[in-house]
Amino acid sequence: MESLEPRDEPVLGDEVPAAMPSQPRGRHGKPDPVEHPHLKKSRRVRRVLVIIVALLVVLACALGYFAFQLWNESSRAMVQQTQAQQQSTDVGNLSQDNSGKDAVSATTAKKTEVPNLVGVLGQTQDAAITALAHGATVTSSKDVNEEGNSVKKSVTVALTAEPADSRSGTPTVYLGLDADGKVIQAGYSAATASLGYGSLSFADAVKNEHIVEKTLREAGVNVTDGSAKLPTDKTSYSTYASDGTTLVKENCSFNGTVDINGAAHTWSSVLMYDYSTANASGNLADTVRIIYIYINA
Repeated sequence: MESLEPRDEPVLGDEVPAAMPSQPRGRHGKPDPVEHPHLKKSRRVRRVLVIIVALLVVLACALGYFAFQLWNESSRAMVQQTQAQQQSTDVGNLSQDNSGKDAVSATTAKKTEVPNLVGVLGQTQDAAITALAHGATVTSSKDVNEEGNSVKKSVTVALTAEPADSRSGTPTVYLGLDADGKVIQAGYSAATASLGYGSLSFADAVKNEHIVEKTLREAGVNVTDGSAKLPTDKTSYSTYASDGTTLVKENCSFNGTVDINGAAHTWSSVLMYDYSTANASGNLADTVRIIYIYINA
């Protein structure tokens, strides 16, 4: 009878696969990490803040650099302005202060006379010194051995009876003697202030005051105004400090020929302004201004 009862057996092809057993997990096993959305957002915010801070640092450095450059340019402008004031004739309104500093003006009282250089040409050394007078004293003498140079002896004579300038010293005469001991070259130097010229600018002294021509005429060399011509390019006679803007010195030479008693003579002159001390002290009166003139037989 049991053989006739239907059996619960699976039909071929209808097998149900057994379920895959789950992976065992230990008691202390870590669960798979799950990143919270807030953590991602926090990291992004931090990165943005770091970039912003870096940009702010760069911007601050740039602003500091430009501020320094602006200060530097302002300092240079102040130096140039000081030098412009130093050379301007308007400073003639300044007067001597209680500290005893020299008064700065476009003109000043003349303190010394230019000696007659033409009058000593052809004389011996002793005769020339006597003719110069004004306490003429030989301060140095040296032989000259230059091929082609007619001057064989150079003598420096200080005019000790004349008032000395506080910055450039005593007015001085320079004598050049030939092989026969006769004066064939005579020169002279003095502070422009001693000759009655104050704080004129370099260009004004040459172009408008004709300081070279007037000084030569006082020495017996009859030259007309305009004989000394200043170059149009200022840099050709100007010296600047390492910053390229601070004027340190102006120095220019002039020369020409003149007829004296029917004979041609050559003359030369050098005008020199030295601003080194004035730049350091800030005192306009400390500018050294000297003129040199020469006449050759």
